[in-house]
Amino acid sequence: MNIIEKSISLPTPNGTMRTVLLMPKEEGKYPCLILYSEIFQLTGPIMRSAAIMAGHGFIVALPEVYYQHLEQGKVLGYDDTGKDIGNQLKIDTPISNYDEGVKAILSFMKKEKNCSGRFGSIGFCLGGHLAFRAALNNSIEASACFYATDIHSGTLGKKEECDTFERIQEIKGEVMLFWGRQDPHVPAEGRAKIYKELTDKKINFTWQEFNAAHAFMRDEGERYDPGLAQDCYRLAVGMFNRVLKR
Repeated sequence: MNIIEKSISLPTPNGTMRTVLLMPKEEGKYPCLILYSEIFQLTGPIMRSAAIMAGHGFIVALPEVYYQHLEQGKVLGYDDTGKDIGNQLKIDTPISNYDEGVKAILSFMKKEKNCSGRFGSIGFCLGGHLAFRAALNNSIEASACFYATDIHSGTLGKKEECDTFERIQEIKGEVMLFWGRQDPHVPAEGRAKIYKELTDKKINFTWQEFNAAHAFMRDEGERYDPGLAQDCYRLAVGMFNRVLKR
């Protein structure tokens, strides 16, 4: 399926949020996936992930997660400088920014003629957490969350601001979670804490663990596992097709 790309600016209470849209070129009604990036914003690997999902018949909306702090179009490097900036902004960015961003995208896309009105979320690292948090919104029917950081520890945003874990019972859609056992950012005890809470709260979820490092989906760098990435895309696309295209 051929895809096209455009950039839009969405108003939020905390500033204008640039959002890139990738969508099928063919006319039709397509579900929308909100795709959340790592701390580095809309890098090449993130845009290629979005293109894969759009090519399967989805409108993919990619918000710049640090829109309050960085100029539009800013991409951080996969280096120590980029990492330091991204990790600091992860603390400095209010949790409300992400929540308002979800609302802004939903409001805009519900008026788009090519959107079917069905929504999901997907994300990687920081974005895995944000995709999971987006599922607190009842409009999000399915979420694919890759090695989601800071859920178990509540360390996203200012101290004691992050309530994602405490609100797990609000999730009404289906969630698919992907983890690497060799990921130091979400150790075994952290994963076990999330699994138990999802089970106790009777959330509809699927759990995938692999012998892989953090960022095994990123197609740059030594941690990339292309075979595993292909399998994970297949699982995520299968869930989104089943839930959002029925």
